[in-house]
Amino acid sequence: MPLNIKIVLIKTWHPGNIGAVARAMKNMGLHQLALVDPVDFPSEEATNRAGQATDLLENVEVFSTLAEAIADCTMVVGTSARDRTLKLPSLTAQTCAEQVVEEQEAGQVAIVFGRERMGLHNDEIQQCHFQLNIDANPDYPVLNLSQAVQIVSYEIFKASKFAQNKPTNNSPYPLNSELTLFQEHLQQTMTDIGFTNEKHPGLAFDHLKALYRRARPTKKELSILRGFLNAAQKN
Repeated sequence: MPLNIKIVLIKTWHPGNIGAVARAMKNMGLHQLALVDPVDFPSEEATNRAGQATDLLENVEVFSTLAEAIADCTMVVGTSARDRTLKLPSLTAQTCAEQVVEEQEAGQVAIVFGRERMGLHNDEIQQCHFQLNIDANPDYPVLNLSQAVQIVSYEIFKASKFAQNKPTNNSPYPLNSELTLFQEHLQQTMTDIGFTNEKHPGLAFDHLKALYRRARPTKKELSILRGFLNAAQKN
């Protein structure tokens, strides 16, 4: 049965990398590829580099923003070679694979890879629940995009083989779009009750967004939080 895991590439510059990623994914049994604002796609170079994985390119989803690409996901992992100011729980390639293989049984999972030269922007990392760091030589830790996808896909392939006899986790996590709506509700409530100044909001909201992404409330818990915000606004 196909794994419910999508690989998301943001603003990929070289079309050959898209084809190489498709090939790496198909080698390891992954079939969902999504592109966010690619610089050059569709492309003959991407098709040539894909080898026998051109079916992935034919079925690729293209989005304008990361938020659209991960709206249907219950777990989002962002890859990064450096720590950020607002830190997310960190995963290795192995622990990431083990967790996404377990959680994809209950909902769509996305692993997000950034631009070839700049990686993910801070605001993109803050749309994720976890940060994935791939261990590499500290003197030269920069991996080619398709190499990074190959490593993660291989770990997922291994983890999926060992997960067949494990009990599945059916915790109903909200879709990323639902978590985004909660965050918008939270921001509005903070303004309504005078906790923040709309013209000078500061960093309080950014820290709270990071808190709720780390906490990963279930659908039920998120519903309770929305009710709490409604009550705060009425009062």
